[in-house]
Amino acid sequence: MKVSDFDYILPKERIARYPAKEREKCRLMVLDRKAHAVIHRTFGDIIDYLHAGDCLILNNTKVIPARLFGKRKTGGRVEIFILGMPASDDALMTEALVRPSARLKEGEKIALESGDEAEILGRGELGRYIRFSRAVDAIIRDAGHIPLPPYIDRPDEPSDKHDYQTVYGSVEGATASPTAGLHFTKELLGKIRSAGVHIVYVTLHTSYGTFAPVKRENVEEHTMHREYFELPAEAEETIIRAKKDGGKVFAVGTTSARVLEHCASRIRGAIDPAAAKACAGHTDLFIYPGYKFKVVDHLITNFHLPKSTLLLLVSAFAGREFVLGAYRQAVEADYRFFSYGDAMLIL
Repeated sequence: MKVSDFDYILPKERIARYPAKEREKCRLMVLDRKAHAVIHRTFGDIIDYLHAGDCLILNNTKVIPARLFGKRKTGGRVEIFILGMPASDDALMTEALVRPSARLKEGEKIALESGDEAEILGRGELGRYIRFSRAVDAIIRDAGHIPLPPYIDRPDEPSDKHDYQTVYGSVEGATASPTAGLHFTKELLGKIRSAGVHIVYVTLHTSYGTFAPVKRENVEEHTMHREYFELPAEAEETIIRAKKDGGKVFAVGTTSARVLEHCASRIRGAIDPAAAKACAGHTDLFIYPGYKFKVVDHLITNFHLPKSTLLLLVSAFAGREFVLGAYRQAVEADYRFFSYGDAMLIL
């Protein structure tokens, strides 16, 4: 399977640089797999597709201000992108992506905007190890910037501290927002809950691994970076009961879908819902066409980058040709793409 088969043409002006003024009033493209039809709605209309007894699965991760800026002794600007929360609040060292990477030598010290110092160390799994002059957690809280994706192509602004978080994010640790959830408001979630829909929270700390480019032409040769997840016992029990009673599982975002599919054997094999147990760990599950979904019935997602692992997952769920055809329609109909863009519901 070639990654080039998952490419499409996107005019630059279709990339959303700012979110919709009202979250639930962005556009919603509905893909009906059975009818092979595309329907155009508004995101607030999503309640029309949810019924009593269904489960809406939300990823409650919260984005940390993971981007730091500083200067070399030569005066050159340096960007440090923290790849994840350190294991402890007082940790001085963590792994990060640094730019310009090739010019930075081991042992070089960077003066940060906060007045702190960062020392460049050896190479890690994805980036470089960095040792800070005080706790990483304290520095990013004092001087960290919201890690907007590079395709947004602007500096972060004060409004992004709110806009780039879901309204239900509560567990800090993500370095990228689970953007399918950005369209929900507390009011919309209240209406959904009042309709008898179970709202279930899981955690997956969205990170560089989710958005890392597929560098191999053969899709099967790509390796996903591991990301931490949690499926609480209460969440697993609710999902199991709902499935047994005929309810449908709506995964909000590819991250929620990956948590559910990683834990699929537990969920599908459960006989007594009351015996559900918490599940936590790391997942590197890579979903691409040919994968058979075991838990997720419907998927709420955004429009994703060409040749990305996210587009591969969506194509596995709805079929490559159907998805790419819908993307072409979205371009023609002036939908807004990527993190701050419009949404898609796949039935």
